[in-house]
Amino acid sequence: MAVLKPFKGLRPPVDLASKVASRPYDVLNSEEARIEATGNPYTLLHIIKPEIDFPSGTDEHDAAVYQKAAQNLDLWRKQNWLVKDDRDLLYIYAQTMDGRTQYGIVGCASVDDYLNGVIRKHELTRSDKEEDRMKHVRVTNANMEPVFFAYPAVKELDTIVKNIVSSQSPVYDFVAEDGFGHHFWVVDDLQTIEEIVRLFAQIPATYVADGHHRTAAAALVGKEKRANNPNHTGDEEYNYFLAVHFPDNQLNIIDYNRTVKDLNGLSPNELVQKIGQDFDVLKTGSEIYKPDQLHTFSMYLEGEWSQLVTKPGRYNDNDPIGVLDVTILSSLILDKILGIKDLRTDKRIDFVGGIRGLGELKARVDSGEMKVAFALYPVSMKQLINIADSGNIMPPKTTWFEPKLRSGLVIHELE
Repeated sequence: MAVLKPFKGLRPPVDLASKVASRPYDVLNSEEARIEATGNPYTLLHIIKPEIDFPSGTDEHDAAVYQKAAQNLDLWRKQNWLVKDDRDLLYIYAQTMDGRTQYGIVGCASVDDYLNGVIRKHELTRSDKEEDRMKHVRVTNANMEPVFFAYPAVKELDTIVKNIVSSQSPVYDFVAEDGFGHHFWVVDDLQTIEEIVRLFAQIPATYVADGHHRTAAAALVGKEKRANNPNHTGDEEYNYFLAVHFPDNQLNIIDYNRTVKDLNGLSPNELVQKIGQDFDVLKTGSEIYKPDQLHTFSMYLEGEWSQLVTKPGRYNDNDPIGVLDVTILSSLILDKILGIKDLRTDKRIDFVGGIRGLGELKARVDSGEMKVAFALYPVSMKQLINIADSGNIMPPKTTWFEPKLRSGLVIHELE
């Protein structure tokens, strides 16, 4: 059963919250972070992307860069840009996008739950990315950024959250530069906290929606600290890590699309002919075509969009991985025709989150950077949960969640 632990959050004062809060470390590169931080000395980017405080081109994995993260965190504390709550609390973090709001419960998840499989994942992690975040956690001795979890919706928890947000004004309430709203409440009533913790203890599993590398890093550092502490009791803060838990029925997964640099020696006509062996191909013209159902794809090639409908018998409805559209596309087109065997390592393919729109696919092909693009219908939360429950792993770059959690609204210190 799932553990949710209250904690003493390290948070910005109200007047600085919107300035401290930043996009997550992994959605922008060093130069983008440098530009975004211009004119804003408060942004958490100085701690989660500390290479921006060094000359352009500095290796973000240099030891001095990690040390700068710790120095900046110490400075933020001394300047009172981050202030620690004086007792263990829970928090509510809500996000508004396109008129829809989702409400998450902020608390600490358990390292044991991750190690024992109560926290379930649907993606593989890369050891180099794990190690990068582990170094960051070690040097700051904190979970600077929350991970994004889902849990099977519980009516009683929905009611508690509704009562909190309807009876209290949020302590933070702002619209970020991308147009998404961020709203944050402090849950300081002891009885309410205890009831939320009790209800969570009845949830059989939670699910990593976004932030697999941060989750793995937090758990592995916790495990590491246990091994290095001869007086370990199990109650230490390093046994827990920062997470925002959203009910599954409030979340939407958006499409995650593919672009390919070349046609593997084929002419455009030859490519279409080969695709026609497994798909019904219908050219739709120059206007963007977006897939509107499972097993239907769109392709952009030589200035024209096409609808690709998977022919019967090309997938197995009883195979939780094989039935996914990312698997169908990968096996029947990317591998079979274009020769892309490993989505994780092949440099001929790139991935574009649906938040950028299908116009981004068109632009990358029209520019000559890419030769062909494919858009997919998004997977569902039900598919994600079924795969995680079965112990299976989704293919790379399957899910894209929006809006992303802002970092810096609350931080969890490990000691």
